[in-house]
Amino acid sequence: MNAPSAPPGELTVVKCGGTAGVDAAAVCADVADMVRAGQRVVLVHGGSADIGALGDRLGVPHRRMVTDDGVDTRYTDPATLEVVVLALAGAVKPRLVAALARAGVDAVGLTGLDAGLLRARRTPVHRAVVDGRRMVLRDNHGGRLVGVRPDLLRVLLTAGTVPVVSPPALGEDGRPVNVDADRAAAALAAALGAGTLVLLTGAPGVLTDPGDERSVLARCAVPTTGVPPGVGGGMAMKLIAGREALLGGVGRVLVADGRRGDPVRAALAGAATEITTRSPNA
Repeated sequence: MNAPSAPPGELTVVKCGGTAGVDAAAVCADVADMVRAGQRVVLVHGGSADIGALGDRLGVPHRRMVTDDGVDTRYTDPATLEVVVLALAGAVKPRLVAALARAGVDAVGLTGLDAGLLRARRTPVHRAVVDGRRMVLRDNHGGRLVGVRPDLLRVLLTAGTVPVVSPPALGEDGRPVNVDADRAAAALAAALGAGTLVLLTGAPGVLTDPGDERSVLARCAVPTTGVPPGVGGGMAMKLIAGREALLGGVGRVLVADGRRGDPVRAALAGAATEITTRSPNA
């Protein structure tokens, strides 16, 4: 793609999904081209595939939980938290920073712990359904974002550097807290006044039929409160994150295919589902 993907100087926050199908090298090459064109980009990442692979090697089981508000998320006990930190900070982030360097742009890798970039609250006692059983959890080290300190990112962006950011966040007790990377990207986009948040995943966008990639929506209206109906798993979290970004003042939110070439600029050019908000009763 030769056409500009965003006005020079505009900030785009890109969330690179952590599923095995997302082409991280193509994402980094695209981000590098955008930076050379005068655009500012923050790259946020997860790493579900790497977390799963490392957990298997270390014998740490994968466990999911559904919270009382219907959100499906990772159950982060102490062993899983260690795996999350090792996988994101020790494997995924260096790989992305190195790919950006090969593409000719400077990048700095950060977790939410660095300079208190992401702040979160861990619920000491948590009721949830884990592996089909309702439980009271006292060792879950996941939580909700409660604040962002974006000053360090502004300094890096002014210097022409690409910040590469991931969980965990810094808890109120000074300990790491695992947070959802899509929601972290949304919070950063809102705090930085981004023009666009692009959520890259292993699908061409939001699908009406998860088994048919031709059923991609051009737009998806999400109620301003509650769990988005009709979708599940990771896509529901992306819709929640998109809503949070829009309500926080981000100009537009796009869910797009991270498996293709030029994934970010293709999304900005229209190959994506645009997330909008609507009244819960609409």
